[in-house]
Formats: sequence, C-alpha cells, structure tokens
Amino acid sequence: MQRRTSTLEDVAREAGVSQQTVSRVLNRPDVVSERTRNRVIHAMQALHYVPNRSAQLLAGKSAPSIGLITASLTLHAPSQIAAAIKSYAGAHQLEVVIAMPVMVDYASLQARLNEFRAQNIRGAIINLPLESSLAEKLVSENPDICCLFLDISPETDVCCVRFNHLDGCGACVSHLWELGHRDFGLLAGPESSVSARMRLSSWRETLHRHGVSNAVTVFGDWSAASGWHKAFELLHQHSRISAIVVANDQMALGVLSALAQLHRTGSRAVSVTGYDDTADSLYFQPPLTTVAQDFNKLGKRAVELLIQKMAAPQIRIRELLPTHLIIRQSTWPYGQQNQNEQDSVIAQLKTLVEKL
Repeated sequence: MQRRTSTLEDVAREAGVSQQTVSRVLNRPDVVSERTRNRVIHAMQALHYVPNRSAQLLAGKSAPSIGLITASLTLHAPSQIAAAIKSYAGAHQLEVVIAMPVMVDYASLQARLNEFRAQNIRGAIINLPLESSLAEKLVSENPDICCLFLDISPETDVCCVRFNHLDGCGACVSHLWELGHRDFGLLAGPESSVSARMRLSSWRETLHRHGVSNAVTVFGDWSAASGWHKAFELLHQHSRISAIVVANDQMALGVLSALAQLHRTGSRAVSVTGYDDTADSLYFQPPLTTVAQDFNKLGKRAVELLIQKMAAPQIRIRELLPTHLIIRQSTWPYGQQNQNEQDSVIAQLKTLVEKL
C-alpha cells in the first residue's frame, strides 16, 4: 500500500502550531522563534514532510534561500565548509545558492550580490579571503543584504565567524621548538590570501617570542605540486633546515613527497607540519602533524548566525572558533632519529660480526 504524503496540515498538528506558523518556517524562518522553528522542523522530519516547491513557484513564491560566495570547491576547506552550510541550511528549510567568482574583486563580488538580490535573497555567507576595505565596502553598499564573512582579518569591521589562526599556528611552532628545532622553513600560502598572511604572521610572531628571526619563507599556491617545488627551494636556500611549517595539508603532502625523493624521510631529518587536518592527512607517509579546524562547526555557526542577523540586521556578530594541534609521526625531536639510525647500524654490524 502506498504511503500517504504528509501535508502542511499534518505538520501543524504534529508540532502543535497553526498552518500559518508552518508556512512562515518554510518561507520566512527568521520571523519565527528558534524554539517554535525547531519544533516545526522536528515535526517535518518525523513525518518525512517535503515542501511542494513546484506549487510555491507556480503561486509566485520563491523558495527561501541564502547565498554562498566561495572559493573553488575543488579545494578541501571551501568544499567542506560549503557541504556543512548546505546541510545546516537544509535543516532550517533554506536553499543555498552558490557563486564561485573567478576574480576576487569589488566588481565581481558586487555582481554576485546583485544576482542574489534579483532572486530575493537577503542573506549571504562570504567564504573568501578579503581585504578589510573590500569587505567593509560590500557591507556599506548593500545594506539590504545581510553579509557574514568567514575569512577576514581580525580588525575588519564587519559581521564574521572565523577560526583563531593564532592558537593553531602558535601551538605548531612551539611544538617544534620544544622538540629542539631551531632552523625553520616557512611555506606560506599565496601572498594575496588574507588567511595565508595571518598564518604566516602568527608563525613569525611565535618564532620571534622564541628568539628565532632567520626563518626562511617561500610562498606556494595551496596545491601539492607547489609544496613539492617549494620544498626544494627552501632546502636550496638553507640546507640546515630541520623543520618545515606548511600553510595547508595539500602543500605539506608535496613537501613530504619531495623529502622522500631526497631520501630525507628515510633519515627523518626534517619535521613537517600542515594545516587543516584533512581526512587524508592521517594516511600521509608519515602521518601528518597538523592544525585541525572544525569545518562542520564553522558551517553550522555560519547558518545559525546569518539567520539571527537576518532577523535582527542591527546586531553585530563577531565569533571566534578554536583550532588545535594534532601531533602525529611527521614531527620528532631534533637529531633523535639520526642517532637511532646510527644505533641501528651499529647493532646490525655487531650481529654480522657474531655470525662470522
């Protein structure tokens, strides 16, 4: 027997609210209290209710949506954040319209916001590394669209939720320092990237506190290929480097590959750290010490805070999420592995002598 499709009336009865309230949750969730909204959403989930979007569109109603302006989804972090945003927006009965501008400049971003405006979208999450002046200009010139930024510098005067890079970067450098490393190579992201510059600044600040002022710096493009090339460049500039701090896991993978080619991972002479804690970093060879960011939590908070902002545009939202260091086998005490190898060679020689 075919199961009867649940109706809006069924949801209202299950949630103990009026049909008008259910309709508001579907079309204008920002005007409904969080407690009531959650009760209606739980009723929809329990009844497997699916809104009839076709009927809404035929009646001249647009599906309630938010916008997401993001970097390329071929990159790990943007794709994970976008997936989380879509998931949690869906829980609030919101569609997500995604835009990926080729250029990150005022004209391109304003064009995307204009497209959102034409679709009656009044809230946008912007996950691009933007200069303060550009982010502030977008907000001031689009007062009818609530904008929430995920990748801006701390001094930018806009609503944002972002990760605390200083904690993760500081812990990463301090960990290597405590292991005895004193000659550092820094592989940063593109100089045009705000987040890359913040990570580099945090590394240098922590190194300065430890009395290190001669770390060698090069810049990659976030890809594993650039990590491979830049590892050779770092070691060419300073052959005594014992630790390479990398701005993301993909470039760190390239660094590990380059070191393997140089037979340096065999002697484990160079420690390597990454940033992001991608799902694959646990299975790098060796498993990568890296800084973890909870992209799922970032996506969840972005949706929740944007809904709050859309309900009360005058509120100021600024939230900082923690990062933390995950220690694996790509870092080790300075000089220890070389000594272990020497001890192993001596033991093998003793064994051969005893057999003669």
